[in-house]
Amino acid sequence: MDVDINKWFRCEVDKKEFKELCKKSDWQGFKHMLIYFSSLVFFGYLAYATWGTWWSLLFFLIYGNIWGCSDALWHETGHRTAFKSKFWNDFFYYIASFMDNFEPIRWRYSHYHHHTYTSFSDPVDFELAVKKPTDLLVFFSHFIPFSGFVFFKNSLQWETIKHAFGVTTEVMKVCIPENDRSKCRWSARSHVFIWLATIFCSVYFQSWLPVLFIVLPNFYGKTLVMLMGLTQHAGLQEDVKDHRLSTRTVYLNPIFSFLYWNMEYHVEHHMFPQVPSYNLKRLHILIKDQTPAARKGLWGAYKEIVPALFKQAKDPDYKIPLTIPG
Repeated sequence: MDVDINKWFRCEVDKKEFKELCKKSDWQGFKHMLIYFSSLVFFGYLAYATWGTWWSLLFFLIYGNIWGCSDALWHETGHRTAFKSKFWNDFFYYIASFMDNFEPIRWRYSHYHHHTYTSFSDPVDFELAVKKPTDLLVFFSHFIPFSGFVFFKNSLQWETIKHAFGVTTEVMKVCIPENDRSKCRWSARSHVFIWLATIFCSVYFQSWLPVLFIVLPNFYGKTLVMLMGLTQHAGLQEDVKDHRLSTRTVYLNPIFSFLYWNMEYHVEHHMFPQVPSYNLKRLHILIKDQTPAARKGLWGAYKEIVPALFKQAKDPDYKIPLTIPG
């Protein structure tokens, strides 16, 4: 099927039903936050209570991977669709931005850019996690705890440090208006200050616990969210204005779906970003006959992603063949 790249494709949806799907709810936002942070505190307490035993390692891994799923909180509040209230969206956006190591000013602008130029190479989509030709070593390192230290110069922590010291990075030049760049730098400095204060507390009290709870989760707890997040665009087509070709929807189990806040319905989200995540499943049902079949589970996604990335490491022009209803 030929796709008109001069205009973004949008599936047909009944206007009345779509209006209902766009309704935001403070209740849905608070319900999710309550369950999420209660789970984080619960497993954090178990990690603390079992400190000094092997059980603590297990509970810290669970705690860290729940912490890593703050990525979903950052994303939904960044779109201001988690809550009906702008105040609560922004309140939790800044909290989740720190947790996810996404400096909030930079990422609000770069995420808008990502939606405007999804999977484009010119202008470059800075949020495309897998670049072509694929660096397979970097790709697989995403799933290994603490591998972020090995590739620290590619990390978001390093970018935040550069912004804190006044460096104007490429993403800042392209995405952030000049009059907001100072806000980005001061926001980055606040993150660095919290990191340093936490490290100081660990040194002062001679305990690993402060850094394990606050600084290091983004190094040891990213496996689950990366497994889910890298399904979004990896191996698919670039430089085409049809999200059905550049974006992937995956069916996840209820626990993963909760932690990911329904972002597995990613074609639907990119096509209609004004729809809150808690309504994406309903949207998916309405338009699934107009999109490629959703992949069943992480296994269903990665059994097409991994072979494609090996091929793209040698041939950057290779793309996963898709069948689009039409």
